[in-house]
This record gives sequence, structure tokens and C-alpha cells, in this order.
Amino acid sequence: MANKVYSNRISEYAHENGGRVLLLLLLFLLAIYDFLHSGYSTFVIICISPILIIAVYTFFRWRMAAFWALIFVNYFLQMKDTPLPSGVPMSLWDEMLELSLIAIALIDTRKNPNFGKCANLMLFAILIWTGFCTLELLNNTCNLGIDASAWFTSARLMALHLVWILIVFCIYISSPKILLTYLRFWALLSLFSAYWTWKQKSIGFTPTEYAWLYYGPGQVTHLLNAGTLIRYFSTFSDAANYGCNAAAASVAFIIIAITSKIKWEKIFFLIIGGCVIWGMFQSGTRTAIFCMAVGFMAYVVLSKSFKIAIPFGIFFALFMSFLVFTDIGNGNQQIRRMRSAFNKEDASANVRDVNKAAIRKYLRDAPWGIGIGYNPSNIPANNKYNILSNIPPDSEYVYIWVHTGIIGITVFLLCILIMWIGACWIVMFKLKSPSLIGIGGGLCSSFIAIQLGAYANQVLFQYPNGVTFFGGLAIVYILPYIESDWIEFEQQRIVKQEEKKRLKLEKKLAKRV
Repeated sequence: MANKVYSNRISEYAHENGGRVLLLLLLFLLAIYDFLHSGYSTFVIICISPILIIAVYTFFRWRMAAFWALIFVNYFLQMKDTPLPSGVPMSLWDEMLELSLIAIALIDTRKNPNFGKCANLMLFAILIWTGFCTLELLNNTCNLGIDASAWFTSARLMALHLVWILIVFCIYISSPKILLTYLRFWALLSLFSAYWTWKQKSIGFTPTEYAWLYYGPGQVTHLLNAGTLIRYFSTFSDAANYGCNAAAASVAFIIIAITSKIKWEKIFFLIIGGCVIWGMFQSGTRTAIFCMAVGFMAYVVLSKSFKIAIPFGIFFALFMSFLVFTDIGNGNQQIRRMRSAFNKEDASANVRDVNKAAIRKYLRDAPWGIGIGYNPSNIPANNKYNILSNIPPDSEYVYIWVHTGIIGITVFLLCILIMWIGACWIVMFKLKSPSLIGIGGGLCSSFIAIQLGAYANQVLFQYPNGVTFFGGLAIVYILPYIESDWIEFEQQRIVKQEEKKRLKLEKKLAKRV
């Protein structure tokens, strides 16, 4: 009797959920088949497909979920112990989310026609650069023919990725609340990186980090002074990427803090800015100091205010004097390393100059560069330009110079200037709200700071810098669209702040009676 009841229950469940059971059974059989015939990677993809289906459903139901996932995923893509599943190319995570967000916006375009915000000077500049990169497909300097696959792999990261970033940020940063949430989320991610630096320094490295540092590429560039000085890399690919990111991010956070009208927000961004600067020093990235200085100097100009210019000028004069003209803190190896940035006899700077001289010599015959996508793996050893692909470029700008020539680096610089000057124009002449000017000025200043980092290090297209800083500049272009809402939103917050202050004062006075 019991067996009959049990059998009836199974039959009833199968009748009610037959489709789901059949789908899971088919997925299971497909996973086993692919494991036997295609290997582990395909097996894993099939197994996680239900999760992907749920994720797609979630993104379409709550479209901002995909945006926040993009910001989070970008920040941890190059972490040595990334929380993301392995086996999936880094760029695929990033582009999959960006293109999903654009697809969702296209489907939703009748309800929220936000694509008009994308038609701005930044898009114009990016399209010029994208058009040039497309022309580079025909570049046959190395006499190896056209390799469309290699070209596309590099061009989509150097150009198309910037188009996706602009569209996503212009569409999804659509209200003051979302803008403020984004800035806080970015700040908290940066704070986590500062915490992870402290954890590496005070508690120790994870096994993966230890292996990379002591037995991998890190032992040459991150263990200095016979291993007594460690350049900490936190959640980033390397210390240079971390240091330049921290310098540029701290500029934005501190500027947002000093221009905010909300007291707790001032404290929040100031504390995080200070923590991020501490982390920057632990990276031992000497260029980071100049990134931060240039970022703050840019804001002094953008602010058009002597009240801001004078304190900033005094602070940085004292800070630079501390590094250049004193020996204070020389007992700390990180401070000594930062001071070496001002040493003209520095050995690593001389090596870079020698490399640039060699590159310049070969590029005289290659005004269009060696071509996008060409590297040691696809340039034969007997080819004249093989040496160019083997010389360490040391910086993003040198990398672009090598692959696109003097013509390409000129076009790229002009495009960067066009988009940056356009954003600065908005901050200086279009915005009226002081706090919104502070946000726009902070994002413009951090953008120019990371550009200086790219002049000395290969960091501009490293994760998460593309989304963080090109996305930040894209935000500046949509600030005029949300300014009226921002003023109203900020006024409501100020009223609440004053009300809390009044109630706190009344409570304090009541205790005295």
C-alpha cells in the first residue's frame, strides 16, 4: 500500500512538473555527453547554463542589476583569487554584460528613449578613434598579409570597448539617486582594495598571490632591494595598475568630499580618499604621485575659485617639498621609493628611454605602426619588426605608438583631448550646482590623472580602468540632463540633514534642563 502511494506521488509530480524534469534530464545528458567528447570546459558551461538563464531573467526583470554586476565584475576580473569562475576569458565577462545592457536598453527603448544622450562630443571622438582602428586592418607593414582575427581581438579592446562603455553609462546613469549610488559603490570597492592591501601587508598573501609574487612574474618587478621591499598589488593585476588607479580614484573622492553639502558624505569620501592614498603608497608606483598631483591641479583650474586654488596650492607645495627637499620618513622604504621618482639618474627611467630610442628608430619606416594585433606570436623572428613586438612598451601610449605608428598615437591623443576638453567645458560653463560641478570636476580630474599613468605604465585598458575612468567621463556628459533633478534631490537631503541637526540640538538642550 505504501509503495502504491509513493508511486502515485511520483506520477503526480511528473505530471505537474514534467517539462522542468525533462529539461533538467536533457541538460544532464548533454553535460555528460560534452564531458566525454569535448572536455571539462564545455561540461562546466552546460552545468552552469541554468544559472546563466536565471541571470538573464534577473537582468531583464531588474535592469540595473546588470549594471551593478558590470561594475563589480570589472573590479575583480584581474584579482589573483578572483571570485569569478575560471575558464571564461576576462574580456568576455565585461563585454557580455555591456552588450546585454545595450540589448536591454534597445528592447526598452519605447518606454525609456535614452539613446539621445549618447550623441555627444565624447562619442564623436571615440568614433574617430574606432574608424582609425578599422583602417588599421589594412596595415601590412610587416608584410604578413591581413589577419582579421588578431586585429579584431585587439581592436575591440582598444576601440569598440570604449563605445560600449559610453553607451552603457549614458543610458543607465539616469537619475541623481543612481549617480550617488554609483559613486558610493565605486568608493566602497576602492576601500576594499585598500583593505586588501592592508591584509597582504599585515596578514600575508594567499597561496595564489604568493606563487605569483615569489615564483612568477612578480619576483622581477614587485620584489625590490633583495626582497626587502614589496610592491603591493591588492586586487589588481600588478602594482602599477593599482597605484595609478588609486591615485586617480583618490582625486575624485577628495574633490567630491570637499564640494558635497551633506556632512556625512564629506566624511565618507574623505576617509575613503585617505585610505586609497595610503594604498597608493604601498604599491610603490612612483608615477602615481604625479597622477595625483596633475589630477588636483586640473581641478584647481576647473573650479575657477581662489578659495579652492589657494589651499590646494599650499597643500601640494608642502607635499612636494616634503618629498623632494627633505629626508623625513626615509626610514620607510615605500617613501624612499616614491622619492626616487624625482631622481633623474634612476636606472629604470634610463632603461625606458633606451627602449623608446630603439622603438623610434624602427618606427621611422612604419608611420602606421606594425599593425593592431601583431605580437611575438605572429611575427616571425626573421622579420624586421619582430624586435618591436619584443621590446617592453612600458606604457599604454608607447604600446599604441608601436602598433599604430606616429599617425595612430597622434589621432589617439587628439581624441582623448577632444573628449576631455568637452567634459571640462560642461563642468566650467554648463553646470550651476556647486556639488554637481564638484562631481563633474572630480571625474574630469581623475580621467586626466589616469592618462598620465598611461604615459608611464600600461594601465589605461587594464581592468577596471576602462570602465571606471572612461565611464566616469561619460557621466560628465549626462550631468546637464539630470541637474534640475539633482538640485531638487539635494535640497531634500539638506532639509533632512537640518531637521536631524535641529532634533539633535533640542534633545541636547532638553538634557541640560
